[in-house]
Amino acid sequence: MAMIPDYGLWLMGLVTFLSCLALPVPASLLMIGGGAFAAAGDFALTSISAVAYLGAVAGDQTGFAIGQRGSRLFAHIRATPSKRADLLARAEHFFDKWGGPGVFLSRWLVSPLGPYINFIGGAAQLNWLKFTAWGIAGEAIWVGIYTGLGYTFSGQIAMVADIATNISGLLAALAGAGALGWLVFRPHGPARS
Repeated sequence: MAMIPDYGLWLMGLVTFLSCLALPVPASLLMIGGGAFAAAGDFALTSISAVAYLGAVAGDQTGFAIGQRGSRLFAHIRATPSKRADLLARAEHFFDKWGGPGVFLSRWLVSPLGPYINFIGGAAQLNWLKFTAWGIAGEAIWVGIYTGLGYTFSGQIAMVADIATNISGLLAALAGAGALGWLVFRPHGPARS
């Protein structure tokens, strides 16, 4: 506990950064805790929020860059007609059409999917400026919700953390179920003989 005032801000930035790279760290819970520490006077809420926000944006940018680098590995897939090339073309079309709002919602509404959207957005060559603009707007909401919950309900922190975890898991499960349903029930092309 004595180390929190010395290392709490650094830890907050590092954890939000790593969470945006799909590493299993409790970023949302740490932000709730950071908000509670701010309510107790250990930190300024603006400091906790700013560091969490900067860590998240830096993580998003790193994930996007990793996706862009990985896209070079798929260059040979694009060059040869195949199901994989068709799938990659569809992903690129999806991000051209829906990329921005998808990035925005994956920052806070279905935040467990956010890191994967970072990688896929980079690999699908989503416009970087568009990705960044939608991402920073979504991260502001994500950080604001969780640090605000911790600050507002600091007396009931265990209950708030449990509810936030359950809601986040439910939203991720619903998004996964929707994606699987689309894969199963989408129209298929003509059968090949």
